[in-house]
Amino acid sequence: MPDARGPLYLPSCVRRSSKVSSVRFARYLTKRRRAAREESVAESPHEIDATDRRRAKGPTRGFRSLLTSIWAILAGQRWLLGGCLLLVTVATGLGLVVPLSTKIVIDYVLTDAPGPQGLAAFLPSGAVEWLDLGAMQSDRTSRTPLLVITGLAVLVISVVAAGVALWARWNTTRLTKRVQVNLRRRAFEHAVRLPVGRVGELKSGGVASLLREDAGAAGDLIFSLIHNPWRAVVQLLGTLVFLALIDWRMLVGALALIPLVYITDRFWIRRIRPIYRDIRRTRQRLDAQATEAFGGIRVVRGFHRGAAEAARFTRDTHYMTRQEILAWWRTRLVEQSWEVLIPLASAAVLLYGGSRVLGGELSVGDLMAFSAYVLMLLGPVESLVSTSAQMQTNLAGLDRTLDLLDEPREFEGGSEGEREKIEVLAHEVRGRVALEGVTFAYPRRVSKKSVEDAEADAHLESVPVLTGVDVVAEPGQTVALVGASGSGKTTLCNLIARFHDPSAGRVTLDGRDLRELELDSYRRLLGIVEQDVFLFDGTVAENIAYARRDATMEDVREAARVANADGFIGELEDGYETLIGERGVRLSGGQKQRLAIARAVLADPRILILDEATSNLDSESERLIQRSLDVLMKGRTSFVIAHRLSTIRHADQIVVLEKGRVLETGTHAELAAAGGKYAYLLGLQIEGAGAG
Repeated sequence: MPDARGPLYLPSCVRRSSKVSSVRFARYLTKRRRAAREESVAESPHEIDATDRRRAKGPTRGFRSLLTSIWAILAGQRWLLGGCLLLVTVATGLGLVVPLSTKIVIDYVLTDAPGPQGLAAFLPSGAVEWLDLGAMQSDRTSRTPLLVITGLAVLVISVVAAGVALWARWNTTRLTKRVQVNLRRRAFEHAVRLPVGRVGELKSGGVASLLREDAGAAGDLIFSLIHNPWRAVVQLLGTLVFLALIDWRMLVGALALIPLVYITDRFWIRRIRPIYRDIRRTRQRLDAQATEAFGGIRVVRGFHRGAAEAARFTRDTHYMTRQEILAWWRTRLVEQSWEVLIPLASAAVLLYGGSRVLGGELSVGDLMAFSAYVLMLLGPVESLVSTSAQMQTNLAGLDRTLDLLDEPREFEGGSEGEREKIEVLAHEVRGRVALEGVTFAYPRRVSKKSVEDAEADAHLESVPVLTGVDVVAEPGQTVALVGASGSGKTTLCNLIARFHDPSAGRVTLDGRDLRELELDSYRRLLGIVEQDVFLFDGTVAENIAYARRDATMEDVREAARVANADGFIGELEDGYETLIGERGVRLSGGQKQRLAIARAVLADPRILILDEATSNLDSESERLIQRSLDVLMKGRTSFVIAHRLSTIRHADQIVVLEKGRVLETGTHAELAAAGGKYAYLLGLQIEGAGAG
């Protein structure tokens, strides 16, 4: 039923969001003005170091630096760019010839000053005889062929110019798309190699926005930075030549407008780029919030937070809209000023040129051609100004993309980055994994600070999560990790997977420090099944085969049988070709867990990490899966995190952790007899099971 209050009624949450965004925007303007003052006194904005660059809210690279970067990005495509610019030059040059037809028609066809005889100075003798200029002079009706020839010439030149321009634009568009694809690929490949903590800070929606919007805008620089300015400059220089041929005194007056382009760019347009950069940052945050809200839609609905999430989204949308309006006004003021200058310049030409025509110093054709060329002169000048304004948003996108590409990748830099890594071959690995005196602390996270400030402080570490841990897993052994939540079990497994490096001590494989091994070849040895299973939006078969690119359908089915997943897969509507939705939303928790185990089975790892791998299964499925896991772990070095101690009774070694330290180590029987922490936890679970 329609709202009786009318279609323009705004809910109270929207009105409140508008007020909040207004206050926030006022604070933003204050910061923006302060940043502009700081930038105006900076000697070399493009020489800011990496830390300051992350803290900066405005442009972090100078125009020359960004131009150098886009030139480097064009490596391998510069020949195509050169060809496009050549075509643009030809098309623009042909277009410059067209206004001459105005002078020819007025001076040599419509009037007798100088009349057809004036053409004799510009035409070869053969053409003079063919046109019979003498007859044209005495009989105006005989000038019709010259009029037709001029019209046809204009038509042919215009069609050829349009065709060449279209071909140039098509090839420039192809080049732009290639650059966009290349930049997005590079940005994606770099982003997936960032440290795990940094990827978490970016959020999935934010990364998607950065890859799609910022890298795409950087590709658009081919048009806004090269194609359009080149065409404008060619037209500008060509027009100046024709104006000089007609009347150099009037040319001097026209040239007085050109310094305004530099002044406009120097003192106005370059201040727009920080705003566009901030808009892109806000849009990235919006995309991240929306992705997060819909990814957790069950929680949002379960706690009745739909209205609150909508209000938060609306609040940030209002804030971004205010930023966009600010950028629009600043850009529009520049464009509007030039829209006023063009008619003023045309009026000045008519007044001055008209007086010279009345004085007999210029012909009417000269005046009309000059007016046409003045408009062609001001057109590229206006284009340079408007393109320069549009360019700022694309430069902001390139700037943010380069910021991402400048971020150090996982374990990159330092003395370790300079070492030659050892490639790990699966058939040569015995599988002895040891943690020797390992201490680890996560980088400190400071609340109520921006991501940029948090990055700058990333070298600061918090209280250690693990302290002096010594654990040895011999080849083929199963090591179970036990302890309360927060005791360091998952962190220890993350160090084994080398998602992080120890703050002190080392983790070794067959006696070699993991930091000496090539990361990709080492991780190919791993199979990981986590408590929070992640599945991709695809088919069942695609999710299982994710572990091995060359897996056949029979391999996938065998892995599913080992993981006790083949039964429920056969009951799905399309079997192994069933689409499971984002994060496997169409499957139950236990089904998702079994697919994850099947994926690990197919990987055939040398080192297996199971983080509560059976936590989402019912008792019957757990019993079947445990039997499959026993087969899977045989001959592999395995690390198992388990809260249900019944699942690790047969582990070769049980390590009890408490507050990041190893409290006890031994087999199930040894620890149960010792009467320590493990025996206490075991007693609690037995007591709870009995009560159940």
